[in-house]
Formats: sequence, structure tokens, C-alpha cells
Amino acid sequence: PDSTRAISELRLTIEYESASGWSRMFSSGRLSVDIVDYPGEWLLDLPLLGKSFADFSHEAFEMAVLPVREDLSQAWRALSAGIDPNADADEMTARRLAESFAAYLKACKLDERALSTLPPGRFLMPGDLEGSPALTFAPLAGIDDKRPRAGSLHAMMDRRYEAYKTHVVKPFFREHITRLDRQIVLIDAMQALNAGPGAMADLERAVTEILSCFRPGRGSFLTDLFSRRIDRILVAATKADHLHHESHDRLQAIVRRLADRAVARANFTGADVDVVAMAAVRATREGTVRQGRETLPVIIGTPIAGEKINGETFDGKTETAIFPGDLPENIDAVFDVSGADHRQDSADPAIRFVRFRPPKLERTAEGVTLSLPHIRLDRALQFLIGDHLA
Repeated sequence: PDSTRAISELRLTIEYESASGWSRMFSSGRLSVDIVDYPGEWLLDLPLLGKSFADFSHEAFEMAVLPVREDLSQAWRALSAGIDPNADADEMTARRLAESFAAYLKACKLDERALSTLPPGRFLMPGDLEGSPALTFAPLAGIDDKRPRAGSLHAMMDRRYEAYKTHVVKPFFREHITRLDRQIVLIDAMQALNAGPGAMADLERAVTEILSCFRPGRGSFLTDLFSRRIDRILVAATKADHLHHESHDRLQAIVRRLADRAVARANFTGADVDVVAMAAVRATREGTVRQGRETLPVIIGTPIAGEKINGETFDGKTETAIFPGDLPENIDAVFDVSGADHRQDSADPAIRFVRFRPPKLERTAEGVTLSLPHIRLDRALQFLIGDHLA
């Protein structure tokens, strides 16, 4: 399906019978699960609540000159370099900067780079703020934490940034996230792997910032924002059905390394963090093909119309077998950004995958519709709510 573009909620009531006689005696046997779905980009707005406009600007320009971003940010940086933050505020200048900055963020998000640390999240997924003046701000070069001159461009951008946090970010998290006690973070690790070590390092940075926000204890700038404590976080690598099961352990090991490093960097304690390679809906099945004397593990499915591999365009009706490639054995190499170019050669990607049509619902001889196939959805549910059903 397309990416989530707005918030949606669902309440699911599970009726169950505990295996424990003690629990059956004191439990109602009903568990209400509120599922809140929202664009992952919005989650990256949470760290902004602890950053001033100067902090936000400094970090934005520091990341913009990283090798994996430098060419994409060139137009925005050139525009910013020619603008004096202390000049009088001008609406057209603010709009030009915001549009150029947003274009840079969107370019970073494309499959070729697959970058993840791209705040503010609403610049990528505006939702109901599409075209709103609330998104007409951008980082400024060469500013500090000193109070900006009244009426200056710096003062205007600072004011709009703070308004974005106050009127967009805080209400969203107060109204939705504060009710959560479990969080699942879906990451497209395979897309980042294809884009190269720079994208993987950026994904790790994003997960680190997210975990830093959920860190419990005194001194957190979110202490007054959260009325409940998130005690379990699942980092889930999606699209496991795009790989043969022989590669699932490697995918999970890569995500485990990413999560462990993020936990260490965030100095994160107080919640259980687990990882899983999964697919909520399995759109493929597995098989093997002979190529000369070699037997290759393949996945079989129906690619969506318009998808391409090696110059072949699929019609959306024909089932095909695809050898997706092998994930690297050396996990350290996945995160090694010491090379001159952190980008993967797009002509020879590590993984070849396309979007598949969902499988057809099957029926039994009695006419009962079977559930959609999945990969490790049961394991994800066990981690997230299994303790409530014991």
C-alpha cells in the first residue's frame, strides 16, 4: 500500500481465556487494544521539542554537507548562503527558503538515497497542513543562540519554528502518543541497504533520536508530555517477503546491530527493545530455479503493473520468479561510511525487489475465507501484547 499520509485509529477488543487459573479468576478476559497509525516522518518531529531553532539549524547544515547529502542540498545551501538572517523579515524570502529546504528533504527521501533523518516530518508528509503557512520556515546559516533582532528574518523563522512545535508537534503527541504504552517502529532496512552505508548510518541516527525521546527518567524534556511510559519498543524491518527466508536471519542481524548501537548511543534504559524481520501481509511464496549447475532460491509473486527489474516492465497480471540477491555476510561493512562514496551503485543494487500485488484470499472447501498469510506477525504481537494475555 501507499505510505501512511494521515493519522488513523482502530480499537480492537480481544476476548481470551488465560491459561492461568489465577488470571482467569481476577481477569475479565477482555483486552482492548488501541492501534494508532501515523506517518513515521511525524515521529521524527519529537526530538525537535528539545531543540532550539539554532540547534535545529546547526544540525540541518551539518547533515547537509555529509557526502550522501551534499549534492542534494547544494541548491538550498547556495540560496541560504546569499541571505542575511539579520535582514528585515520578508515573506517571499521565507517562502523561497522553505520550498528549497522541502525540495532537498524530499530528494533525500527518494529510493536512490533512502535517507531517514529528515525533520521536520510535516515537510514530507504535511497531512492536513498541505500549503499551510505553518510550514513556511527553514534553517538559517550562521546563527547562534543569541536573541534575534526584532523584525529580522531570523526572528521570523525562530518564531515560526517554535509555533510549529507548539501548535503542530505537541498537540499531536499529547492527543495520541501519550496514551501509548507500546510502540512499533517500522523501518525499510532493505531500501537503506540498497542505497549504501550512508543511508544505513542515517537510519541508525533516526532510530537513535527516536529512542532518546522515549528514554524514561528525570531530566527528560518529555517528562511533562508523557502521562504513560512506553515500556516495549519493537523495531521491525518490513518487507521480509521480498527476500527468501535464507536471508531473513541476516536481515534481522543487521537490524539488531542497528538497534543495539542506537540503544547504546541514546543511553537508553527502562524499556524492552526487540527487533524482528516481518511482513504483515506476505505477497510472495518461495521456490528454487536452476541456472546452469546452480540452484537459486527465488521468491514468486505478481509484481504491480509498471514495476521494473533489469529493463523488464511487469504488467500487474503475470506471476514471476525473482532472485532478490543476497544480503552481505559482513554486517560491519553495512555501516562502514569510511569510503569515499557512501552510496550504492544503483546499476548493481545489493537487493532486487519490486512491489507485489497482495495475494488472493483463499477459501476452504466449506467456503470459509482464510486469513492473509504473513511473516512473523505473530511474533510481533507476542512481544507487544502477549504479556497481557498470559
